[in-house]
Amino acid sequence: MHIGILRAGKLGTVLGRHAIAAGHEVTLAGAGEPETIDLIVRALVPGAATATAGDVVKVADVVILALPLRNFRQLPADALAGALVVDAMNYWWETDGHHPELAEANSSRLVQDHLTQSRVVKAFNHMGYHDLDEGSGTGKAIAVAGDGERDVEKVAGLVRDFGFDPLPLHSLDAGVALQPGHLAFGANVDVHTLRTLINDKEQA
Repeated sequence: MHIGILRAGKLGTVLGRHAIAAGHEVTLAGAGEPETIDLIVRALVPGAATATAGDVVKVADVVILALPLRNFRQLPADALAGALVVDAMNYWWETDGHHPELAEANSSRLVQDHLTQSRVVKAFNHMGYHDLDEGSGTGKAIAVAGDGERDVEKVAGLVRDFGFDPLPLHSLDAGVALQPGHLAFGANVDVHTLRTLINDKEQA
């Protein structure tokens, strides 16, 4: 597939490397013109291309959101209509600023409500980028939450391609258990342990 990644930060470049290693095409977009991230992408994601966010959306089969959550309303809803969008974002007040409405909400549901004509699946947000970088092929699990069964299966396939074991959650609302403040957030564990953390009724 052609994987588009919006933002070439720590998370975006790690996911880009996994996608390239799995044989997918990858195009990344930064906050501005492609030239501003060309050097970074050549160094950190060899084999990937750069483009504007608008052009990434046009060519990608799957678009991964790896930008600060506070910017989700800037996503081009019309351009992303019909697209499969993977939300890998989290609310961090240190980078997002103080936004109580982001801290208290299911962030992927907010993204879906903005991208009304897209299919949003939550994945790659509960494991730190450094663990994502080092954990491929180690039996570690990534949860995948979404309302569409086929979309969850497709993203679960990407998780496998990237060298992790998928744990499907067949509801976007179930993805709230993967956010900061919940036991599964930060989890770098196998499928059985991750399922236990998600299902634990004593989540923080």
